Amino acid sequence: MGSCERAVFCFLFLLSLSQTVPCVTAGKVLIWPGEFSHWLNMKTIIDELITRGHSVTIVTYSATPSIMNDLSSSYNVEIIQVPHSKKDVIENLDRFLNYWIYEMPNNNMIQSFLEFGKIMMSGMIHYMQVICNGMFGNRNLVNLLKEMHFDVLLYDPMMPCAGVMADVLELPSVMSLRVSFAHNMERFCGQMPAPPSYVPAAAAQGHLTDRMNFFGRLENMLLYIVHTAIIKLHRPLSFDEHFLKINGKPITLCENIGKADIWLIRTYWDFEYPRPFLPNFKFVGGLHCKPAKPLPKDMEDFVQSSGDDGVVVFSLGTMIKNLTKERVNTIASALGQIPQKVLWRYKGGKPETLAPNTRLYDWIPQNDLLGHPKTKAFITHGGTNGIYEAIYHGVPMVGIPLFADQPDNLNHMKSRGAAVMLDLNKMESKDLKQALDDIINNPSYKKSIMRLSRIHHDQPIKPLDQAVFWIEFVMRNKGAKHLRVAAHELTWYQYHCLDVIAFLLSVIALVVFIFVKTCSWLFRKCFQKTPARKSKKE
Repeated sequence: MGSCERAVFCFLFLLSLSQTVPCVTAGKVLIWPGEFSHWLNMKTIIDELITRGHSVTIVTYSATPSIMNDLSSSYNVEIIQVPHSKKDVIENLDRFLNYWIYEMPNNNMIQSFLEFGKIMMSGMIHYMQVICNGMFGNRNLVNLLKEMHFDVLLYDPMMPCAGVMADVLELPSVMSLRVSFAHNMERFCGQMPAPPSYVPAAAAQGHLTDRMNFFGRLENMLLYIVHTAIIKLHRPLSFDEHFLKINGKPITLCENIGKADIWLIRTYWDFEYPRPFLPNFKFVGGLHCKPAKPLPKDMEDFVQSSGDDGVVVFSLGTMIKNLTKERVNTIASALGQIPQKVLWRYKGGKPETLAPNTRLYDWIPQNDLLGHPKTKAFITHGGTNGIYEAIYHGVPMVGIPLFADQPDNLNHMKSRGAAVMLDLNKMESKDLKQALDDIINNPSYKKSIMRLSRIHHDQPIKPLDQAVFWIEFVMRNKGAKHLRVAAHELTWYQYHCLDVIAFLLSVIALVVFIFVKTCSWLFRKCFQKTPARKSKKE
Protein backbone atom coordinates (compact mmCIF):
# COMPACT_ATOMS: atom_id res chain seq x y z
CA MET A 1 0.00 0.00 0.00
CA GLY A 2 1.46 3.35 -1.08
CA SER A 3 1.68 6.46 1.10
CA CYS A 4 -1.25 8.04 -0.74
CA GLU A 5 -3.42 4.96 -0.22
CA ARG A 6 -2.47 4.85 3.46
CA ALA A 7 -3.44 8.49 3.85
CA VAL A 8 -6.84 7.84 2.23
CA PHE A 9 -7.37 4.76 4.42
CA CYS A 10 -6.54 6.74 7.59
CA PHE A 11 -8.87 9.55 6.54
CA LEU A 12 -11.75 7.13 5.93
CA PHE A 13 -11.07 5.36 9.24
CA LEU A 14 -11.15 8.64 11.17
CA LEU A 15 -14.29 9.67 9.29
CA SER A 16 -16.02 6.42 10.30
CA LEU A 17 -15.08 7.02 13.92
CA SER A 18 -16.56 10.51 13.79
CA GLN A 19 -19.84 8.99 12.59
CA THR A 20 -20.06 6.43 15.42
CA VAL A 21 -18.70 8.29 18.45
CA PRO A 22 -20.75 11.31 19.61
CA CYS A 23 -18.83 14.54 19.77
CA VAL A 24 -18.44 15.58 23.38
CA THR A 25 -17.20 19.08 24.13
CA ALA A 26 -16.60 20.57 27.54
CA GLY A 27 -19.83 21.96 28.97
CA LYS A 28 -20.99 23.94 31.97
CA VAL A 29 -22.94 21.96 34.56
CA LEU A 30 -24.89 23.51 37.43
CA ILE A 31 -25.42 21.13 40.36
CA TRP A 32 -27.75 21.33 43.36
CA PRO A 33 -26.98 18.21 45.44
CA GLY A 34 -28.70 16.61 48.43
CA GLU A 35 -27.15 15.79 51.78
CA PHE A 36 -25.37 12.84 53.45
CA SER A 37 -25.42 9.65 51.33
CA HIS A 38 -27.14 11.59 48.51
CA TRP A 39 -24.14 13.91 48.40
CA LEU A 40 -21.63 11.02 48.39
CA ASN A 41 -23.39 9.55 45.36
CA MET A 42 -23.60 12.88 43.55
CA LYS A 43 -19.93 13.65 44.32
CA THR A 44 -18.88 10.59 42.32
CA ILE A 45 -20.68 11.98 39.26
CA ILE A 46 -19.23 15.47 39.82
CA ASP A 47 -15.66 14.17 39.97
CA GLU A 48 -16.17 12.19 36.76
CA LEU A 49 -17.62 15.23 34.98
CA ILE A 50 -14.57 17.28 36.00
CA THR A 51 -12.25 14.48 34.83
CA ARG A 52 -13.94 14.66 31.42
CA GLY A 53 -13.27 18.38 31.16
CA HIS A 54 -16.63 19.85 32.14
CA SER A 55 -16.92 22.98 34.25
CA VAL A 56 -18.93 22.33 37.42
CA THR A 57 -20.67 24.85 39.70
CA ILE A 58 -22.28 23.61 42.93
CA VAL A 59 -25.10 25.46 44.67
CA THR A 60 -25.48 24.74 48.39
CA TYR A 61 -26.53 26.59 51.53
CA SER A 62 -24.61 27.99 54.48
CA ALA A 63 -26.02 25.54 57.05
CA THR A 64 -25.31 22.36 55.07
CA PRO A 65 -24.37 19.55 57.50
CA SER A 66 -22.32 17.48 55.06
CA ILE A 67 -21.36 19.18 51.79
CA MET A 68 -19.07 22.01 52.95
CA ASN A 69 -16.80 19.54 54.75
CA ASP A 70 -16.15 17.59 51.57
CA LEU A 71 -15.58 20.19 48.86
CA SER A 72 -12.61 19.99 46.50
CA SER A 73 -10.61 22.97 45.29
CA SER A 74 -11.64 22.04 41.75
CA TYR A 75 -15.29 22.89 42.52
CA ASN A 76 -16.81 26.30 41.91
CA VAL A 77 -19.29 26.82 44.77
CA GLU A 78 -22.13 29.31 45.21
CA ILE A 79 -23.50 29.45 48.77
CA ILE A 80 -27.07 30.42 49.65
CA GLN A 81 -27.20 32.26 52.97
CA VAL A 82 -29.94 31.02 55.33
CA PRO A 83 -30.94 32.22 58.84
CA HIS A 84 -30.01 28.88 60.43
CA SER A 85 -26.78 27.28 61.56
CA LYS A 86 -25.43 23.82 60.87
CA LYS A 87 -26.17 23.01 64.52
CA ASP A 88 -29.85 23.93 64.04
CA VAL A 89 -30.16 21.60 61.07
CA ILE A 90 -28.44 18.69 62.83
CA GLU A 91 -30.50 19.07 66.01
CA ASN A 92 -33.73 19.12 64.03
CA LEU A 93 -32.59 16.11 62.01
CA ASP A 94 -31.71 14.19 65.19
CA ARG A 95 -35.17 14.94 66.62
CA PHE A 96 -36.75 13.76 63.39
CA LEU A 97 -34.73 10.52 63.27
CA ASN A 98 -35.18 9.70 66.96
CA TYR A 99 -38.94 9.95 66.60
CA TRP A 100 -38.98 7.82 63.43
CA ILE A 101 -36.65 5.12 64.82
CA TYR A 102 -37.71 4.81 68.46
CA GLU A 103 -41.12 6.41 69.05
CA MET A 104 -43.15 6.00 65.86
CA PRO A 105 -43.08 2.14 65.87
CA ASN A 106 -44.67 2.14 69.34
CA ASN A 107 -47.51 4.60 68.58
CA ASN A 108 -50.84 3.88 66.93
CA MET A 109 -51.23 4.76 63.25
CA ILE A 110 -53.25 7.98 63.73
CA GLN A 111 -50.95 9.32 66.44
CA SER A 112 -47.87 8.46 64.38
CA PHE A 113 -49.31 10.16 61.29
CA LEU A 114 -50.21 13.38 63.13
CA GLU A 115 -46.92 13.63 65.03
CA PHE A 116 -44.85 12.75 61.95
CA GLY A 117 -46.68 15.40 59.92
CA LYS A 118 -46.06 17.97 62.64
CA ILE A 119 -42.32 17.22 62.72
CA MET A 120 -42.10 17.29 58.93
CA MET A 121 -43.94 20.61 58.61
CA SER A 122 -42.09 22.35 61.45
CA GLY A 123 -38.69 20.87 60.67
CA MET A 124 -37.58 19.39 57.36
CA ILE A 125 -40.09 21.15 55.10
CA HIS A 126 -39.50 24.46 56.88
CA TYR A 127 -35.77 24.19 56.15
CA MET A 128 -36.42 23.36 52.51
CA GLN A 129 -38.61 26.45 52.18
CA VAL A 130 -35.98 28.60 53.90
CA ILE A 131 -33.39 27.38 51.38
CA CYS A 132 -35.78 28.18 48.50
CA ASN A 133 -36.33 31.69 49.87
CA GLY A 134 -32.59 32.17 50.29
CA MET A 135 -31.99 31.15 46.69
CA PHE A 136 -34.71 33.10 44.90
CA GLY A 137 -34.65 36.04 47.31
CA ASN A 138 -31.07 36.73 46.22
CA ARG A 139 -31.58 38.32 42.83
CA ASN A 140 -27.85 38.94 42.43
CA LEU A 141 -27.15 35.21 42.70
CA VAL A 142 -29.96 34.33 40.29
CA ASN A 143 -28.70 36.89 37.76
CA LEU A 144 -25.13 35.63 38.17
CA LEU A 145 -26.23 32.07 37.41
CA LYS A 146 -28.15 33.31 34.36
CA GLU A 147 -25.06 35.11 33.06
CA MET A 148 -22.95 31.95 33.41
CA HIS A 149 -25.04 30.24 30.65
CA PHE A 150 -25.05 26.67 31.90
CA ASP A 151 -25.86 23.73 29.64
CA VAL A 152 -27.70 21.53 32.15
CA LEU A 153 -28.84 21.36 35.78
CA LEU A 154 -28.10 18.17 37.73
CA TYR A 155 -30.00 17.97 41.01
CA ASP A 156 -31.30 15.79 43.81
CA PRO A 157 -35.07 15.97 44.52
CA MET A 158 -34.11 16.29 48.19
CA MET A 159 -33.84 19.95 47.16
CA PRO A 160 -37.34 20.47 45.70
CA CYS A 161 -36.75 24.04 44.53
CA ALA A 162 -34.08 22.88 42.09
CA GLY A 163 -36.85 22.25 39.56
CA VAL A 164 -37.90 25.89 39.88
CA MET A 165 -34.28 26.87 39.27
CA ALA A 166 -34.29 24.93 36.00
CA ASP A 167 -37.43 26.85 35.04
CA VAL A 168 -36.03 30.26 35.99
CA LEU A 169 -32.67 29.64 34.26
CA GLU A 170 -34.39 27.93 31.30
CA LEU A 171 -32.17 24.86 31.57
CA PRO A 172 -32.77 21.21 30.74
CA SER A 173 -32.40 19.12 33.88
CA VAL A 174 -31.25 15.70 35.04
CA MET A 175 -32.42 14.31 38.38
CA SER A 176 -30.52 11.75 40.47
CA LEU A 177 -32.52 9.68 42.95
CA ARG A 178 -33.17 6.29 44.50
CA VAL A 179 -36.71 5.21 43.61
CA SER A 180 -38.58 7.16 46.26
CA PHE A 181 -40.46 6.02 49.34
CA ALA A 182 -43.62 4.16 48.20
CA HIS A 183 -42.73 5.18 44.59
CA ASN A 184 -44.88 8.29 45.03
CA MET A 185 -42.56 10.68 43.21
CA GLU A 186 -42.27 8.34 40.25
CA ARG A 187 -46.00 7.60 40.13
CA PHE A 188 -47.30 11.14 40.54
CA CYS A 189 -44.48 13.25 39.11
CA GLY A 190 -42.78 10.94 36.61
CA GLN A 191 -45.98 9.26 35.35
CA MET A 192 -44.36 5.85 35.87
CA PRO A 193 -46.85 2.95 35.71
CA ALA A 194 -47.09 1.11 39.04
CA PRO A 195 -49.72 -1.66 39.00
CA PRO A 196 -50.45 -2.51 42.67
CA SER A 197 -50.97 -6.16 41.69
CA TYR A 198 -47.21 -6.74 41.43
CA VAL A 199 -45.43 -3.46 42.27
CA PRO A 200 -45.16 -3.35 46.08
CA ALA A 201 -45.46 -0.11 47.99
CA ALA A 202 -42.81 0.59 50.60
CA ALA A 203 -44.63 -1.04 53.51
CA ALA A 204 -43.88 -0.05 57.10
CA GLN A 205 -42.24 -3.39 57.82
CA GLY A 206 -40.87 -3.90 54.32
CA HIS A 207 -42.37 -7.36 53.78
CA LEU A 208 -44.18 -7.09 50.44
CA THR A 209 -42.53 -8.35 47.25
CA ASP A 210 -43.66 -8.60 43.63
CA ARG A 211 -45.11 -12.05 44.40
CA MET A 212 -48.26 -11.32 46.41
CA ASN A 213 -51.22 -13.51 47.30
CA PHE A 214 -54.74 -12.08 47.63
CA PHE A 215 -54.14 -10.63 51.11
CA GLY A 216 -50.82 -9.18 50.01
CA ARG A 217 -52.48 -7.44 47.06
CA LEU A 218 -55.23 -6.23 49.37
CA GLU A 219 -52.67 -4.73 51.77
CA ASN A 220 -50.74 -3.24 48.86
CA MET A 221 -53.86 -1.61 47.43
CA LEU A 222 -54.72 -0.11 50.82
CA LEU A 223 -51.15 1.21 51.14
CA TYR A 224 -51.39 2.80 47.69
CA ILE A 225 -54.66 4.49 48.68
CA VAL A 226 -53.18 5.78 51.96
CA HIS A 227 -49.97 6.99 50.29
CA THR A 228 -51.98 8.70 47.54
CA ALA A 229 -54.16 10.47 50.10
CA ILE A 230 -51.11 11.63 52.08
CA ILE A 231 -49.37 12.97 48.98
CA LYS A 232 -52.48 14.72 47.70
CA LEU A 233 -52.98 16.42 51.09
CA HIS A 234 -49.32 17.05 51.82
CA ARG A 235 -48.24 18.75 48.62
CA PRO A 236 -50.69 21.67 48.62
CA LEU A 237 -49.93 22.33 52.29
CA SER A 238 -46.16 22.26 51.91
CA PHE A 239 -44.83 23.32 48.52
CA ASP A 240 -47.44 24.09 45.86
CA GLU A 241 -48.43 27.48 47.27
CA HIS A 242 -44.78 28.22 48.05
CA PHE A 243 -43.83 27.60 44.41
CA LEU A 244 -46.51 30.04 43.28
CA LYS A 245 -44.91 32.79 45.38
CA ILE A 246 -41.41 32.02 44.07
CA ASN A 247 -42.13 31.37 40.42
CA GLY A 248 -44.93 33.87 39.95
CA LYS A 249 -47.13 31.34 38.18
CA PRO A 250 -49.20 28.40 39.40
CA ILE A 251 -47.14 25.21 39.38
CA THR A 252 -47.18 22.17 41.63
CA LEU A 253 -44.26 20.26 43.10
CA CYS A 254 -45.01 17.31 40.82
CA GLU A 255 -45.24 19.42 37.68
CA ASN A 256 -41.89 20.90 38.62
CA ILE A 257 -40.15 17.59 39.22
CA GLY A 258 -41.89 16.02 36.22
CA LYS A 259 -40.11 18.45 33.89
CA ALA A 260 -36.78 16.68 34.44
CA ASP A 261 -35.49 15.39 31.09
CA ILE A 262 -33.70 12.35 32.52
CA TRP A 263 -34.22 10.50 35.83
CA LEU A 264 -31.02 8.76 36.97
CA ILE A 265 -32.29 5.91 39.16
CA ARG A 266 -29.69 4.68 41.64
CA THR A 267 -30.71 1.02 41.36
CA TYR A 268 -30.53 -1.76 38.77
CA TRP A 269 -32.16 -5.12 38.05
CA ASP A 270 -29.89 -6.80 40.59
CA PHE A 271 -32.00 -4.88 43.12
CA GLU A 272 -35.34 -3.96 41.51
CA TYR A 273 -38.29 -6.28 41.00
CA PRO A 274 -39.21 -6.51 37.29
CA ARG A 275 -41.64 -3.70 36.56
CA PRO A 276 -42.46 -1.13 33.84
CA PHE A 277 -40.21 1.91 33.49
CA LEU A 278 -40.26 4.85 31.09
CA PRO A 279 -37.62 5.70 28.45
CA ASN A 280 -36.29 8.71 30.39
CA PHE A 281 -35.64 6.57 33.50
CA LYS A 282 -32.03 5.33 33.41
CA PHE A 283 -30.51 2.81 35.86
CA VAL A 284 -27.17 3.76 37.39
CA GLY A 285 -27.20 1.75 40.63
CA GLY A 286 -23.76 1.25 42.17
CA LEU A 287 -22.10 4.05 40.20
CA HIS A 288 -19.98 4.88 43.27
CA CYS A 289 -18.62 1.33 43.68
CA LYS A 290 -15.03 0.56 42.76
CA PRO A 291 -12.39 -2.12 43.37
CA ALA A 292 -11.06 -2.25 46.92
CA LYS A 293 -7.88 -0.37 47.81
CA PRO A 294 -5.40 -1.43 50.52
CA LEU A 295 -6.48 -0.72 54.10
CA PRO A 296 -4.57 1.49 56.56
CA LYS A 297 -1.83 -0.57 58.24
CA ASP A 298 -3.37 -0.75 61.72
CA MET A 299 -6.73 -1.76 60.25
CA GLU A 300 -5.12 -4.34 57.98
CA ASP A 301 -3.25 -5.83 60.96
CA PHE A 302 -6.53 -6.16 62.89
CA VAL A 303 -8.23 -7.81 59.89
CA GLN A 304 -5.36 -10.25 59.40
CA SER A 305 -5.46 -11.18 63.09
CA SER A 306 -8.89 -12.74 62.50
CA GLY A 307 -7.33 -15.80 60.87
CA ASP A 308 -9.68 -18.13 59.01
CA ASP A 309 -12.76 -16.79 60.84
CA GLY A 310 -12.57 -13.49 58.98
CA VAL A 311 -14.24 -10.18 59.85
CA VAL A 312 -17.67 -8.56 60.04
CA VAL A 313 -18.14 -4.96 58.87
CA PHE A 314 -20.78 -2.95 60.77
CA SER A 315 -22.12 0.49 59.86
CA LEU A 316 -25.48 2.23 60.31
CA GLY A 317 -24.60 5.03 57.92
CA THR A 318 -23.54 8.66 58.24
CA MET A 319 -26.75 10.02 59.76
CA ILE A 320 -26.91 7.80 62.88
CA LYS A 321 -24.22 8.87 65.32
CA ASN A 322 -25.67 7.44 68.53
CA LEU A 323 -27.99 4.70 69.81
CA THR A 324 -29.71 4.26 73.15
CA LYS A 325 -27.56 2.70 75.87
CA GLU A 326 -29.77 -0.39 76.05
CA ARG A 327 -29.64 -0.97 72.27
CA VAL A 328 -25.91 -0.45 71.91
CA ASN A 329 -25.16 -2.88 74.77
CA THR A 330 -27.45 -5.48 73.21
CA ILE A 331 -25.56 -5.19 69.92
CA ALA A 332 -22.10 -5.23 71.51
CA SER A 333 -22.98 -8.29 73.58
CA ALA A 334 -24.02 -10.21 70.45
CA LEU A 335 -20.89 -9.22 68.56
CA GLY A 336 -18.74 -10.49 71.43
CA GLN A 337 -20.19 -13.99 71.02
CA ILE A 338 -19.05 -14.62 67.43
CA PRO A 339 -15.56 -15.88 66.44
CA GLN A 340 -15.07 -13.18 63.79
CA LYS A 341 -13.39 -9.84 64.41
CA VAL A 342 -15.76 -6.86 64.04
CA LEU A 343 -15.05 -3.37 62.66
CA TRP A 344 -17.89 -1.13 63.88
CA ARG A 345 -18.34 2.43 62.64
CA TYR A 346 -19.86 4.16 65.66
CA LYS A 347 -19.36 7.66 67.12
CA GLY A 348 -21.40 7.19 70.29
CA GLY A 349 -20.19 6.29 73.77
CA LYS A 350 -18.30 3.05 74.28
CA PRO A 351 -20.69 0.15 75.07
CA GLU A 352 -20.32 -1.47 78.48
CA THR A 353 -20.48 -4.92 76.88
CA LEU A 354 -17.87 -4.24 74.19
CA ALA A 355 -15.77 -7.39 73.65
CA PRO A 356 -12.07 -7.66 72.63
CA ASN A 357 -13.01 -8.90 69.16
CA THR A 358 -14.81 -5.61 68.35
CA ARG A 359 -13.21 -2.29 67.49
CA LEU A 360 -15.02 1.05 67.22
CA TYR A 361 -14.11 3.56 64.52
CA ASP A 362 -15.36 7.10 63.81
CA TRP A 363 -14.94 6.31 60.13
CA ILE A 364 -14.16 3.20 58.09
CA PRO A 365 -13.24 2.74 54.40
CA GLN A 366 -16.43 0.74 53.88
CA ASN A 367 -15.97 -0.08 50.19
CA ASP A 368 -12.39 -1.27 50.77
CA LEU A 369 -13.41 -3.38 53.75
CA LEU A 370 -16.28 -5.01 51.88
CA GLY A 371 -13.86 -5.83 49.08
CA HIS A 372 -11.37 -7.47 51.46
CA PRO A 373 -11.14 -11.29 51.04
CA LYS A 374 -11.52 -11.82 54.81
CA THR A 375 -14.90 -10.03 55.06
CA LYS A 376 -17.66 -12.56 55.78
CA ALA A 377 -20.71 -10.40 56.50
CA PHE A 378 -21.97 -6.82 56.50
CA ILE A 379 -24.31 -5.44 59.17
CA THR A 380 -26.12 -2.50 57.58
CA HIS A 381 -29.05 -0.14 58.07
CA GLY A 382 -30.06 -0.65 54.46
CA GLY A 383 -28.91 2.53 52.74
CA THR A 384 -28.71 2.16 48.97
CA ASN A 385 -25.01 3.04 48.81
CA GLY A 386 -24.01 0.38 51.35
CA ILE A 387 -26.25 -2.27 49.79
CA TYR A 388 -24.67 -1.66 46.39
CA GLU A 389 -21.15 -1.91 47.78
CA ALA A 390 -22.14 -5.26 49.29
CA ILE A 391 -23.61 -6.42 45.96
CA TYR A 392 -20.54 -5.19 44.07
CA HIS A 393 -18.17 -7.17 46.31
CA GLY A 394 -20.49 -10.12 46.99
CA VAL A 395 -20.95 -9.82 50.78
CA PRO A 396 -24.17 -11.15 52.40
CA MET A 397 -25.97 -8.83 54.83
CA VAL A 398 -27.66 -8.62 58.21
CA GLY A 399 -30.08 -5.72 57.88
CA ILE A 400 -31.21 -3.48 60.74
CA PRO A 401 -33.43 -0.89 58.96
CA LEU A 402 -33.99 2.40 60.76
CA PHE A 403 -36.15 4.78 58.66
CA ALA A 404 -37.38 5.90 55.22
CA ASP A 405 -36.87 3.39 52.41
CA GLN A 406 -34.44 1.18 54.35
CA PRO A 407 -36.98 -1.57 55.26
CA ASP A 408 -37.99 -1.74 51.61
CA ASN A 409 -34.35 -1.84 50.45
CA LEU A 410 -33.48 -4.70 52.77
CA ASN A 411 -36.65 -6.57 51.92
CA HIS A 412 -35.41 -6.67 48.32
CA MET A 413 -32.21 -8.34 49.52
CA LYS A 414 -34.07 -10.69 51.87
CA SER A 415 -36.46 -11.81 49.12
CA ARG A 416 -33.43 -12.65 46.97
CA GLY A 417 -31.87 -14.76 49.72
CA ALA A 418 -28.94 -12.38 50.31
CA ALA A 419 -29.88 -10.88 53.70
CA VAL A 420 -31.52 -11.44 57.08
CA MET A 421 -33.62 -8.60 58.57
CA LEU A 422 -33.89 -7.67 62.26
CA ASP A 423 -35.91 -5.05 64.15
CA LEU A 424 -33.67 -2.65 66.10
CA ASN A 425 -36.26 -2.08 68.84
CA LYS A 426 -37.18 -5.74 69.34
CA MET A 427 -34.05 -7.78 68.69
CA GLU A 428 -32.10 -9.40 71.51
CA SER A 429 -28.44 -10.38 71.54
CA LYS A 430 -29.29 -13.96 70.63
CA ASP A 431 -31.22 -12.76 67.54
CA LEU A 432 -28.27 -10.81 66.16
CA LYS A 433 -25.85 -13.66 66.95
CA GLN A 434 -28.12 -16.18 65.22
CA ALA A 435 -28.50 -13.93 62.18
CA LEU A 436 -24.72 -13.61 61.84
CA ASP A 437 -24.28 -17.38 62.26
CA ASP A 438 -26.80 -17.98 59.49
CA ILE A 439 -25.32 -15.44 57.10
CA ILE A 440 -21.74 -16.63 57.60
CA ASN A 441 -22.22 -20.41 57.88
CA ASN A 442 -25.17 -21.05 55.54
CA PRO A 443 -23.66 -21.10 52.01
CA SER A 444 -26.99 -20.20 50.36
CA TYR A 445 -26.61 -16.54 51.40
CA LYS A 446 -23.17 -16.25 49.85
CA LYS A 447 -24.40 -18.03 46.72
CA SER A 448 -27.33 -15.62 46.38
CA ILE A 449 -25.28 -12.45 46.83
CA MET A 450 -22.67 -13.69 44.34
CA ARG A 451 -25.45 -14.21 41.80
CA LEU A 452 -26.58 -10.61 42.30
CA SER A 453 -22.96 -9.49 42.03
CA ARG A 454 -22.56 -11.25 38.67
CA ILE A 455 -25.75 -9.57 37.40
CA HIS A 456 -24.45 -6.19 38.55
CA HIS A 457 -21.10 -6.58 36.80
CA ASP A 458 -22.65 -8.02 33.63
CA GLN A 459 -23.66 -4.70 32.07
CA PRO A 460 -22.66 -3.30 28.66
CA ILE A 461 -21.85 0.10 30.17
CA LYS A 462 -20.59 0.81 33.68
CA PRO A 463 -23.16 2.68 35.82
CA LEU A 464 -20.98 5.79 36.20
CA ASP A 465 -20.34 5.96 32.46
CA GLN A 466 -24.08 5.54 31.91
CA ALA A 467 -24.87 8.44 34.25
CA VAL A 468 -22.34 10.76 32.62
CA PHE A 469 -23.45 9.72 29.12
CA TRP A 470 -27.04 10.79 29.77
CA ILE A 471 -25.97 14.09 31.32
CA GLU A 472 -23.85 14.78 28.24
CA PHE A 473 -26.71 13.56 26.02
CA VAL A 474 -28.99 16.24 27.51
CA MET A 475 -26.25 18.83 27.01
CA ARG A 476 -25.68 17.86 23.37
CA ASN A 477 -29.37 17.78 22.49
CA LYS A 478 -30.54 20.72 24.63
CA GLY A 479 -32.82 18.40 26.57
CA ALA A 480 -34.50 15.02 26.08
CA LYS A 481 -38.17 15.90 25.80
CA HIS A 482 -38.61 13.25 23.09
CA LEU A 483 -38.25 10.61 25.85
CA ARG A 484 -40.96 12.19 28.00
CA VAL A 485 -44.35 10.47 27.85
CA ALA A 486 -47.48 12.40 26.86
CA ALA A 487 -49.08 11.41 30.17
CA HIS A 488 -47.60 14.58 31.66
CA GLU A 489 -50.12 16.60 29.61
CA LEU A 490 -53.15 14.52 30.60
CA THR A 491 -55.53 15.03 33.49
CA TRP A 492 -56.05 12.13 35.90
CA TYR A 493 -59.35 11.15 34.28
CA GLN A 494 -57.85 11.31 30.78
CA TYR A 495 -54.85 9.20 31.92
CA HIS A 496 -57.19 6.45 33.13
CA CYS A 497 -59.52 6.96 30.12
CA LEU A 498 -62.43 7.63 32.46
CA ASP A 499 -63.90 10.12 29.99
CA VAL A 500 -63.73 7.49 27.22
CA ILE A 501 -65.25 4.87 29.50
CA ALA A 502 -68.03 7.28 30.51
CA PHE A 503 -68.73 8.03 26.83
CA LEU A 504 -68.83 4.35 25.88
CA LEU A 505 -71.09 3.54 28.82
CA SER A 506 -73.37 6.40 27.78
CA VAL A 507 -73.51 5.08 24.20
CA ILE A 508 -74.25 1.55 25.47
CA ALA A 509 -76.91 2.90 27.83
CA LEU A 510 -78.48 4.89 24.96
CA VAL A 511 -78.47 1.86 22.62
CA VAL A 512 -79.98 -0.33 25.35
CA PHE A 513 -82.59 2.36 26.08
CA ILE A 514 -83.55 2.66 22.36
CA PHE A 515 -83.63 -1.13 22.00
CA VAL A 516 -85.87 -1.59 25.04
CA LYS A 517 -88.21 1.21 23.94
CA THR A 518 -88.37 -0.20 20.40
CA CYS A 519 -89.10 -3.71 21.65
CA SER A 520 -91.75 -2.36 23.99
CA TRP A 521 -93.43 -0.42 21.16
CA LEU A 522 -93.35 -3.45 18.83
CA PHE A 523 -94.73 -5.65 21.57
CA ARG A 524 -97.64 -3.29 22.15
CA LYS A 525 -98.21 -2.93 18.39
CA CYS A 526 -98.26 -6.65 17.68
CA PHE A 527 -99.90 -8.19 20.71
CA GLN A 528 -102.13 -5.58 22.30
CA LYS A 529 -105.83 -6.25 21.50
CA THR A 530 -107.56 -3.73 19.26
CA PRO A 531 -110.76 -2.31 20.85
CA ALA A 532 -113.91 -3.71 19.20
CA ARG A 533 -115.41 -1.31 16.78
CA LYS A 534 -118.82 -0.11 17.56
CA SER A 535 -121.39 -1.17 15.08
CA LYS A 536 -122.69 1.41 12.70
CA LYS A 537 -126.03 0.93 14.18
CA GLU A 538 -124.86 1.80 17.62
